[in-house]
Amino acid sequence: MKSDKQLAIPLPMRGGKRPRSGRKPKGKKAMVSHAARPRFERATPVHVTLWVAKHVWSLRSRRCFSLLSRSFAEAREHLGMRMIEFSVQGNHLHLIVEANDSRALSRGMQGLCIRIARALNKLMDQAGRVFSDHFHSRLLTTPTELVRAIKYVIDNHEHHFAEGAGPDPFSSTTTENKSLLAKPVS
Repeated sequence: MKSDKQLAIPLPMRGGKRPRSGRKPKGKKAMVSHAARPRFERATPVHVTLWVAKHVWSLRSRRCFSLLSRSFAEAREHLGMRMIEFSVQGNHLHLIVEANDSRALSRGMQGLCIRIARALNKLMDQAGRVFSDHFHSRLLTTPTELVRAIKYVIDNHEHHFAEGAGPDPFSSTTTENKSLLAKPVS
């Protein structure tokens, strides 16, 4: 007697690498890599960049900047993250923050982004997303990297606007904006 062979039935597969699979970018292409961020376990300075969506008004207007300032003040030293320096450009923000660990960075940035989004949506009488993608972050592991990043953030308005010499009124270089930052540890 002849034994029967079991036939393979091709079933749709789930998981694994497939064409066009994975998280879709929020625009035509992702601005920030969706790879896992580096983890750290002790207080570390980080350069953070946040890009706003195209429909959001210029952040360098007095109305928007006053809301950003209020959000910075409310979020300073919150959830284990401290803001060291900041610079507001027309469509993005540069921040130098210090976070106790990678979880504190994520939580602190999440809280700051929510505050900013709510404030800007209320001003623009809109709802929905304000930021075009996740925040970009770069750990500053050496003193030289930290100094260069601070200089980059403080002088960033000259790169974008060529306004000439002098402190940028939309950054942490002015005396009135210093009060928005974390209190120095003594």
